[in-house]
Amino acid sequence: MSYALMRHLRRTTFLRHQFRVESTMTNLTQEDFVFRPPIAQWSKVIREAEKIVGYPTSFMNLRWLLSDEFANIAMHLRKLVGSNHPILKTAKTVLYNEHNNLQPWGLIILLISKATNGPMSMLHANMVNEQQRILAELTEMIRTGHYIHRGLLNVPLEQRNKNTDTAMFANKVAILIGDYLLVTANGMLAKLKNQDLSYLISTALRDMSEGEFFGDRDNQNMPLPGVPHNKSVEDFKISSDTLPLDVSDCLGTPVREWCLRTMYNGGSLFGRGCQGALILGGYDKRQEDQEIAYQFGCHLCLAWQAASELQKFTSGNKETYSLVSAPVLFAINDNPELYKTVEKVKNNITDIDLEDFRMDILKTDAVERTRMLYEHHASKARDYIEMFGTSEPVLTIKRLIKSL
Repeated sequence: MSYALMRHLRRTTFLRHQFRVESTMTNLTQEDFVFRPPIAQWSKVIREAEKIVGYPTSFMNLRWLLSDEFANIAMHLRKLVGSNHPILKTAKTVLYNEHNNLQPWGLIILLISKATNGPMSMLHANMVNEQQRILAELTEMIRTGHYIHRGLLNVPLEQRNKNTDTAMFANKVAILIGDYLLVTANGMLAKLKNQDLSYLISTALRDMSEGEFFGDRDNQNMPLPGVPHNKSVEDFKISSDTLPLDVSDCLGTPVREWCLRTMYNGGSLFGRGCQGALILGGYDKRQEDQEIAYQFGCHLCLAWQAASELQKFTSGNKETYSLVSAPVLFAINDNPELYKTVEKVKNNITDIDLEDFRMDILKTDAVERTRMLYEHHASKARDYIEMFGTSEPVLTIKRLIKSL
């Protein structure tokens, strides 16, 4: 092992140790793609999946974690240990990327690549596999970079003083880390030299950006649920066309609003990643297969998000939850009086008593409707992946879905 690699590993180990210090986070996350299925069962399926793709996706981010550029930025994070800035929570999530913490986006993209790649020469297969691995990596990097950028604290000019210096410094570090990941991911995308793929990923970046301006928000840019109404509208339709997502009649209608927010928060990106894997595998002229891959990715992301939000209301732990999560949207639609509680804290949603509000939500059928939402999208994801046959990668993806 080279001296440089040993130095990088020591730095990463030291940072992991530093982030064992628990920060007292009081803010509500904008969106949380953290889902913890039963560890033993989940880890077993993950290990089986990694054997199929031949790549330890648990360490997919190791390449950029050990880079000189990131190491220099990461050293500044030590100065923030003990503060309650959201960047610490995000950094711990990234550094402790255990199987039971984050959905394995990259692993799924590699599995669907294996499931759909046709017969080809060994030289060509190696090139395609490398390109698909790069796609899996850059997709996760874009997602992580966007997530870090969203963890900024808004400190008004009139409130800035020596007491807010740490928060302002943390904001700068978050911007630098997020920018580094996004720029690196875009560089990797450019090196693939595939116009169609670049266009698809750019539409996902557009969707993620537009999501930042959807609906009302409090002073910290945390999203607020739409005013509930009793209009009868259709479910949110998912299509692989590259037009902007349809926002009509979404705010105030639980399923449509929740689906749109989840698509903005990463569903579109994951769908494009799955679709892009087929393009790199030679399916660039078969639009029907690309549509299937995109639909699969979107519905799987929606199922994961529903499972994550359902867990926060059924685990028995007093976990924080977003005010635009499915149970909240279903509850305020069922009992519009609950929306008055949200209105009272619309300037700063951290003022809400989450436990009291949770009790009110549990009095409605919101949890059961969220469970049905999960089952619907999980079933859709299974149906779409089955269209690619019954190969071992497909069966493994189905086991991953079943493990949720």
